[in-house]
Amino acid sequence: MTLPDSGVFKDKLESSQFQFSPKESEDTESGGDAEEGETQNPWKTSVHQRPIQDNEVEEPVPLIRSSRVRKPNPKYANVALVEEDAKEPDTFEEAFQKLEWTKAMEEEIAALEQNQTWELVPKPEDVTPISCKWVYKIKHHPDGLIERHKARLVARGFFQQYGLDYDETFSLVAKLTTVRVLLALAASKDWKLWQMDVKNAFLHGELDRLIYMNQPMGFQSQNHPEFVCKLQKALYGLKQAPRAWYRKIDEFLTYSGYSVTPADSSLFVKANGGKLAIVLVYVDDLIKANEDEILRIRENLSVRFQMKELGQVEHFLGLEVDRTPEGIFLHQKKYSTDLLKKFGMSDCKPVSTPMEPNVKMCANEGRVLEDATMYRKLVGSLINLTLTRPDISYVVGVVSRYMQNPKKPHLEAVRRILRYVKNTLDHGIMYKKGGDVKLVGYCDADYAGDHDTRRSTTGYLFMLGYGAVSWCSKRQPTVSLSTTEAEYRAAAMAAQESTWLKQLLENLHQRTEYVIPLYCDNLSAIRLAENPVFHARTKHVEVHYHFIREKILQEEIGLESNRNGKKSESRCCGGY
Repeated sequence: MTLPDSGVFKDKLESSQFQFSPKESEDTESGGDAEEGETQNPWKTSVHQRPIQDNEVEEPVPLIRSSRVRKPNPKYANVALVEEDAKEPDTFEEAFQKLEWTKAMEEEIAALEQNQTWELVPKPEDVTPISCKWVYKIKHHPDGLIERHKARLVARGFFQQYGLDYDETFSLVAKLTTVRVLLALAASKDWKLWQMDVKNAFLHGELDRLIYMNQPMGFQSQNHPEFVCKLQKALYGLKQAPRAWYRKIDEFLTYSGYSVTPADSSLFVKANGGKLAIVLVYVDDLIKANEDEILRIRENLSVRFQMKELGQVEHFLGLEVDRTPEGIFLHQKKYSTDLLKKFGMSDCKPVSTPMEPNVKMCANEGRVLEDATMYRKLVGSLINLTLTRPDISYVVGVVSRYMQNPKKPHLEAVRRILRYVKNTLDHGIMYKKGGDVKLVGYCDADYAGDHDTRRSTTGYLFMLGYGAVSWCSKRQPTVSLSTTEAEYRAAAMAAQESTWLKQLLENLHQRTEYVIPLYCDNLSAIRLAENPVFHARTKHVEVHYHFIREKILQEEIGLESNRNGKKSESRCCGGY
């Protein structure tokens, strides 16, 4: 067998005269050669074409197009965003051209003038007034229809200087756990919950510092356009505005006989003759419980503030509250549906688990995303969904670790969570009516589950009666040297939460004279918590993790094994 001359073969390769294709290989094997005048089309490999003459015009090849209606692939969520029909203006000039937004701004100015929020004064020489801006928001009904157009005048509080313009700041925000505990008690005891809204809540706060502001754009005084606004009441955007409003509502409720609870500063309780009245404040939204006291507190609030009655609680902070014959069902079905629609995943294929089994996610594996904005929006939206979905708390906590520099495998994991949400749109938390309302806890930990730092993940869940009220999935701050140590740290963290929940129930005048069971699936961690003797293997464990020992000795917590079929409640704690 004679081999071709290697030098000739090398020259032909360098001159690009050889272009291999399946057709050419067949011709070579059969001994045939391609004709010298034929060339190849780069878009049609292995197809030879007749050479075009100088005076010949090449006719375009007609394209064959499919008549099939193409739908965006739900796998790629970032190419199918759904835009809202009604658009909120970005600038004052854009809003001033539309009648509905002009009317909304006039209503806002009228409310500020009626409240005597400021007075026009000449600008002091040594004062630099802060500026203000208009913020526009379209308010929607629960069914998605437009309720009204809202224009808010906001002060640019980021120009304020600490110590000069303000001292302390505080935002009156109720803990979501407190909301769930209140719903669980209302379902068990068949309480009626009513909701009210305080109109322009921050405008009722009184300032303790002199603050000057420029006149609002579009509504400058024609007689004194060079004057500035000397604020007499708090305004949205000021650093001290939330604290000033809390001071005002706290003063009013205390005068009405309510007392603030030590467990949650936004929860006010009034006990009179065995009857309990509760007011929960979340900025300007109020939830009231107790049929007899509701009418009285409603009248008192309407005298002091401008209130808006919203009826019984059905929607609160984006959470949907459904009253059923069995109790109260808390869910976020509309939010989940809108989330899938927003990111183009409405028609995706559902899956039964939020994460693939035995998946290993690392920070440095995979291709870097060109734009991480979509990933961060997805994860942020899913974090809000965990308010009623403890079953996705663990996986959302895992993907949130890669917010700074996400990779393609991380985005695929987020899309799988959306596919799981698609399969579980009707899921939520059911608080059943009647029964004994007792607190039960579950804790768990995965050993060295984070493959980047080799840290373990703590998870716990507490149920009040039949429904979950508190849960958490969080990576531990240090590396654990054994599964016992990881479970012990998780139990200690769960013990801290149970102590706060017990105090909250006591503030709500509920019975707590019982040992709170805390289930753990690690017998070594249980023995370590029950035995106060020094262990050489645990001498490196921080002192505050031994907090659970003290609670067990005081018989406030009973650490028990859940190896006999109580794994489902702690599913949010560990991996899948």
